[in-house]
Amino acid sequence: MQKSTQAIHTKYPRQDAYGALAMPVYHCLAYEFPDHQTMIDSFTQVSDDPDYSRVTNPTVIHFERIIRQLSGGADVVAFTSGMAAISAAVMAVVSAGKRIVTSRHLFGNTYLLLTRTLARFGVETVLVDLTDLDAVRDAVDDKTCCIYLETVTNPQMEVADIRALADIAHSAGAALLADTTMVPFIYTDSRALGIDVEILSSTKYLSGGATSLGGIVIDYGTYPGVGEALRKDILMNLGGYMTPHAAYMQTLGLETLATRYEAQEANALNVARVLDGRGDIEVCYPGLPSNPYHTLAREQFGGRFGAMLTLTLPSKEACFRFIDELQLVRRATNLFDNKTLAIHPASTIFGTLDDATREAMDVSDRLIRLSIGLEAPEDILADLNRALDKALAPD
Repeated sequence: MQKSTQAIHTKYPRQDAYGALAMPVYHCLAYEFPDHQTMIDSFTQVSDDPDYSRVTNPTVIHFERIIRQLSGGADVVAFTSGMAAISAAVMAVVSAGKRIVTSRHLFGNTYLLLTRTLARFGVETVLVDLTDLDAVRDAVDDKTCCIYLETVTNPQMEVADIRALADIAHSAGAALLADTTMVPFIYTDSRALGIDVEILSSTKYLSGGATSLGGIVIDYGTYPGVGEALRKDILMNLGGYMTPHAAYMQTLGLETLATRYEAQEANALNVARVLDGRGDIEVCYPGLPSNPYHTLAREQFGGRFGAMLTLTLPSKEACFRFIDELQLVRRATNLFDNKTLAIHPASTIFGTLDDATREAMDVSDRLIRLSIGLEAPEDILADLNRALDKALAPD
């Protein structure tokens, strides 16, 4: 059965009393049990019967089961946001005195979580170029608990060799943690690439047009202790479980994921090709054959390249003029909304960081990030080209 079909037809854990075609939203908090043993089995996780909606809920359990079937993961835990999922996944493998090896090319809050928040608890983060495998080998030692990467970095659009990084991590007894948000997980064989723990912001593609917040951790069962730490430690003690309403919305989003994504990606490739032909800006999109990561991205992501691209303009001022001239494209954060979105990352997402940190992270103040939506491609291009013409016109 194809994944697009599985996403629609995964059966409920229990038959709904009314035969509802969509899993109902269980907003209740507590659940009654027929006897003491059933109650014990639920609370000790011998069964997957819900016991308390802070840690188990039928609507969320169904959503997790769909992700598990689609990914082939050993376990899936749904969280309230992508950052909650990242925090939970990392905390499942780290402890005081351990090291994380990662890149400077990270989403801003992930960078701050690893370099600032976890540092308060005695966890060291080593920043290295993940595309330089010799440098990665030199950075990994017996204190390293994991290598952490974004499979396509945001907004630098860097693609590292996942299988090679997995081999380095595993040879040192460490885990490979990967944020795969940029290309939907259904197009990537994460287990075959050596990813032990996959993290994604379900707020993005899965939510179905920015309907709800969420994050997913997929444990492939290949690194000992992760699954137990996620459910019996991190989730139980820190909370952050996905809400039933978000799980409902994102279950619906899963049903149209492949259709929406493939249309958005086709739009992104079209936009990238046309804008690349202008000659007065730089376009970065792995789907372009001229992109240095094109071949590796095609191999790792099943011939898919995502629906985000970046533009480099001559100056920060030109970026601001471009942003202000947009009419159809929305000035907003988020990725993979149904609408096309534009943002200047250096002054917004990374705006609280100092100039030196942004420079080290390769977040240029001449960079625009575009998330391409579902509008007609000619309409997207008309707005982008008109705004670019205005922004780049001589004073």
